[in-house]
Amino acid sequence: MSEINLTAAFIMGLFGSGHCIVMCGGIASSLQLAGRDKNALLLALCYNFGRLASYALAGALVASFGAAFASRNNVLALSLGALSGLFIILLGLYVMRVGATLQWFERIGKSLIWQHIVGLNRYLLPINSYPKALAYGALWGWLPCGLVYSALIWTLSAPNAAYGAALMVAFALGTFPLMLLSAQLANKVAHFINNLTVRLILGNVFIWYGVYLLIIATNKLVHYSN
Repeated sequence: MSEINLTAAFIMGLFGSGHCIVMCGGIASSLQLAGRDKNALLLALCYNFGRLASYALAGALVASFGAAFASRNNVLALSLGALSGLFIILLGLYVMRVGATLQWFERIGKSLIWQHIVGLNRYLLPINSYPKALAYGALWGWLPCGLVYSALIWTLSAPNAAYGAALMVAFALGTFPLMLLSAQLANKVAHFINNLTVRLILGNVFIWYGVYLLIIATNKLVHYSN
């Protein structure tokens, strides 16, 4: 679907990276202290590429699931597009912090996935090597997060697993700039992004993009039904 593109996924990650600092910023900052004899930037890169790998894997799995069902039914395929638009709207409200729009989804992820793997982090501490940082990032890539889950729902409309993975890679790369900044500078940028006015602007960007996706999918559904 042309309306689901890699640039939009990158921008989604970039605009939502203030939320990433809240969720993972402490981990990223601690990497600078964990391996004092290691290059802090390389440790952070390893952590973030581990996170990217988990996002790509999840995107491929979700896209495969969506494509398998969509290939059997055109109405279902278009319905998945509408669902993607709906979740982008919910993401906009989530960014604006208007009600508990995606917290329920995070709780599901915590129950089904996160609580079963979080204990593995004890085998990776202290993070005093690059492979450990990579593995730690891959583990924390499964942290329940409404922003990531919204992007994953988006991949349901991807035509195949490879494109689903590519969408999540683009999304992850969008979060890299803020996550790779020094702790002090990242906190300043995050403070700006989390400002009420900025959150309202970014939230509206997501909402209107979700409405755009929803209108396109609904229009195609109507034409197909006729």
